Amino acid sequence: MPRLRLRRVSWPRRAVVLADTPRPDCPDCGGEGGFEHHYGDYETGEYAGTDWEPCTCWNEDRKWLLLPIPRLPRRRRAYPDPWGTGGYSDEPPF
Repeated sequence: MPRLRLRRVSWPRRAVVLADTPRPDCPDCGGEGGFEHHYGDYETGEYAGTDWEPCTCWNEDRKWLLLPIPRLPRRRRAYPDPWGTGGYSDEPPF
């Protein structure tokens, strides 16, 4: 049985989804949902990155769309022209 929670996602579109979560009492991952494996460069031995291996207690791709969040329309800012000159002046700047 999945353990569900609400999440807000932004890709591929903004929405509220119902998502599965890792089992908190999992003896393998301890509720983290997976394992990190750090690896290094073979020749130099320096850190090169981290791989993520998901645990079997969780399916990170299991989610259901509940509510798409609409994008707000962009407003144009209208700056008032206090002198009525169309925004231009023949006065020097100082």
